[in-house]
Amino acid sequence: MTEALLQLGKQLEGDLFLDTTMRTLYATDASAYREMPLAVAIPKSTDDLKKLIAFALHNKTSLIPRTAGTSLAGQVVGNGIVVDVSKYFTAIIELNTKENWVRVQPGVIRDELNMFLKPHGLFFGPETSTANRAMIGGMVGNNSCGSNSVVYRSTREHLLSVKALLSDGSEAEFKTLSLDEFHNKCEGNNLEASIYKTVRGLLSNYDNQVEIKKQFPKKSVERRNTGYAVDILLDAAPFNAGGEDFNFCKLIAGSEGTLAFITEIKLNVVPLPAKEVGLLCVHFNSIDESLRANLIALKYKPSASELIDHYILECTKDNIEQSKNRFFVQGDPGAILVIEFCRETKEEIIAIAKQVEEDMRSSSLGYHFPLLFGADSKKIWTLRKAGLGLLSNLPGDAKAVPVIEDTAVDVNDLPAYIRDFNEILKKHDLYSVHYAHAGSGEIHLRPIINLKTVEGNQLFRTIAEEIATLVKKYDGSLSGEHGDGRLRGEFIKQMVGEKNYALLKEVKKAWDPNNIFNPNKIVDTPSMNTMLRYIPGQQTPEFKTHFRFNNQNVLQHAEQCNGSGDCRKTALSGGTMCPSFMATKNEKDTTRARANILREFLTNSDKLNRFDHKEIYEVMDLCLSCKGCKSECPSNVDVAKLKAEFLQHYYDANGVPFRSKLIANFTASAKLGAMVPGLYNFAVSNAVIGGAIKKLSGFATKRSMPTMYTTTLHSWFVKHKKANPFTSGKKIFLFCDEFTNYNDTEIGIKAIQLLEKLGYEVNIPTHLESGRTWLSKGLVRKAKEIINKNIELLSPVVSEATPMVGIEPSAILTFRDEYIDLATDDNLAKAKALSKNVFYIDEFIAREFAAGKIDAAIFSSATKKIKLHGHCQQKSLSALADTASILSIPKNYAVETIPSGCCGMAGSFGYEKEHYELSMQIGELVLFPAVRNAAAETIIAAPGTSCRHQIKDGTGAKAKHPVEILWEALQ
Repeated sequence: MTEALLQLGKQLEGDLFLDTTMRTLYATDASAYREMPLAVAIPKSTDDLKKLIAFALHNKTSLIPRTAGTSLAGQVVGNGIVVDVSKYFTAIIELNTKENWVRVQPGVIRDELNMFLKPHGLFFGPETSTANRAMIGGMVGNNSCGSNSVVYRSTREHLLSVKALLSDGSEAEFKTLSLDEFHNKCEGNNLEASIYKTVRGLLSNYDNQVEIKKQFPKKSVERRNTGYAVDILLDAAPFNAGGEDFNFCKLIAGSEGTLAFITEIKLNVVPLPAKEVGLLCVHFNSIDESLRANLIALKYKPSASELIDHYILECTKDNIEQSKNRFFVQGDPGAILVIEFCRETKEEIIAIAKQVEEDMRSSSLGYHFPLLFGADSKKIWTLRKAGLGLLSNLPGDAKAVPVIEDTAVDVNDLPAYIRDFNEILKKHDLYSVHYAHAGSGEIHLRPIINLKTVEGNQLFRTIAEEIATLVKKYDGSLSGEHGDGRLRGEFIKQMVGEKNYALLKEVKKAWDPNNIFNPNKIVDTPSMNTMLRYIPGQQTPEFKTHFRFNNQNVLQHAEQCNGSGDCRKTALSGGTMCPSFMATKNEKDTTRARANILREFLTNSDKLNRFDHKEIYEVMDLCLSCKGCKSECPSNVDVAKLKAEFLQHYYDANGVPFRSKLIANFTASAKLGAMVPGLYNFAVSNAVIGGAIKKLSGFATKRSMPTMYTTTLHSWFVKHKKANPFTSGKKIFLFCDEFTNYNDTEIGIKAIQLLEKLGYEVNIPTHLESGRTWLSKGLVRKAKEIINKNIELLSPVVSEATPMVGIEPSAILTFRDEYIDLATDDNLAKAKALSKNVFYIDEFIAREFAAGKIDAAIFSSATKKIKLHGHCQQKSLSALADTASILSIPKNYAVETIPSGCCGMAGSFGYEKEHYELSMQIGELVLFPAVRNAAAETIIAAPGTSCRHQIKDGTGAKAKHPVEILWEALQ
């Protein structure tokens, strides 16, 4: 088989991967399942897909279609060839604004499709919580719905036609057919005709019709994805006189890639919703109260009614990003119902909200009724959509598992169903998280189970069995939108009866007689508690690490990644995470991949040093350590921290590369360079000498090198204090980081002069370098020494009364992050206290201005435009809003934040020869074009030294630190 696969790889325009690393990265999705695939294909064309189908037929293997890999029921996990169409099948082919339809390839991202449609006044309605990375092909495969399904229903209702490859490699298009066209399709001897003929025979059978109507979920259950949708086909002509015209798209939606390989999708699109959107966020004492109130809310025609329970609200408290989004929460509610109203005017929404509140209060339901609009409403939806990822934050091995999270019942049955559901859990001493789609009768329910134990594995199954029985009692659907996959497939027989299950198997056989398309999903699935990520009885090894991993170890921190794929969003969606994926579009370069590879080897390695694997090194290589994941990943997986920990152990086994030592020792080499700055600057800037230095050091020859200032900030400051002995009641310390001291001295000088002008007495305390360069290269042991020495030097002098500020974000913000994680037990309390009184200079000035301690009148009244690019670690650990705020202190300064993620430089990353091109690719995503398109008089602001250097190399523009801009604005 290996030789055959190698030959196949040579025939494809795209790529075929057989290596362990890539197969490992595609062995999981966002579900609890794990199975190593035979290979991973990244096809570039329909011809590639035909060759893959031919290969699968000839070699009796299977193809597993995959887009973003965010499925929750194991749909894209299997032992065949995973076929990832997310990279190349991304074209929006055609838009017809007269007939309101769009044709796309399966790898088009839902939110990006709507960005394309918005200027035309149109959008695609169904909205999953993963909409900023979920792809249309996956939404068709799972028949996705989303929070607004009370209005826009599911993908099925918007699917007009598909072009697909059948299991014999032939092309077919499935669309609406008249009665004559349908019967004509049944004629012929090809596979397509056979499919039509078989389904016509199955659904024309009276006994089958009776059985389907009797056993399938009742029609008032809007979200029903139980098995193949033969119940919906049965409502169409020719099986139902007066029914809609026949369209196999009804069956293909929700078929999970088991019937055909989709290449093009034609979707119905609808006018944009009313311009005003308001969210009534009703607080309740219990989930039961909220579900009874939900029935009242639905009378007022909301566009969504979504539940957030107290477990998720609790998780948001410790999440950097989501803690900012819970501003509207009063007290500790048992549940919040987020009710969305779209209307033409805000007044209409206010009037409706008032009626809803009166109606609920008259039934003694709800105690707080905040109504939110605009940017605030976006924050609420961000918090709600983060629910899945937040659930992974639970410390330890017990997690909120996807097992019965997708059940749907008639919305009127929901309160009683949830009461019965919780009684079942109570019987097993379990509790569950409750969140999501109250308005359409589907609450995502996740019990907390430890799947690493034998007991937990069996409980996983027991709960599934008992809840399946409960769902059947209410004539509901075991899957509302996440699909059956291998999680629910074995219960379909129970849900629809043996005769209907046999009929579903006949449907699969008619479409795919050789079982090459995603086998063992929906029908003939293996036992649902096999092939899981965790083996029953699996022990979590102990690890001696340099970093502190609170209430868990390094492996458990990696395991927090549940595969939800937030790190697969593109630059169009904004945010920082994950810059390397945004540029390459390779799964290998996602945050998820890095957590997955670490989990695999730390779990399964037979080496004494479990970190000693080149495969981990290769996957970690393109992590820029930007810290975007620390805040933007809803599971708070800090891959920069994991990478640094990994590198130290890997270097212990394999030695430290020369270049890494050189970069880590930046302060020592800069100290030498500062003795002869002119000579140093000539050497690094000269084409011949500098080129030789770069080649010997492993740096990109195209990259310019940072130069030394004529003096160090320390030296300047000593002379300055003697010449200008300034005293004030407002005393602050300045952390003189290594970059400002040697390279950006002029910025440091202006920062001190600015602070003094604002009335602050500035002093530079005794301290060592920040440790940032050592951390960035994974030399954590040395960084830990520096960090603990700094804690001991600074904690006696830095306090609330005498805070410390810093100019370089990557250096000063280590005090809030790595300093706490690397503090010794003796220094931990000091490190935590220190972190509360250390500020990035922008946030300090913003705080003081907000407190009325800075007079805006001392700044210029000239009109200026500023474009601001934020530093990654500032966005993750501080707030870019503070920088925008201080740049707006001069009354006529207009600040526009560039919606860029990482600049691409990321400390030394962009200097390294093998990373230079990717570094520039990242810059070209958003930042470079924004700078180039700015008017000549526009000031470019960038807090980070690396960011300013990258902007200069990428665009030729000189960016300024915000304190420079304020200093220049002084009257």
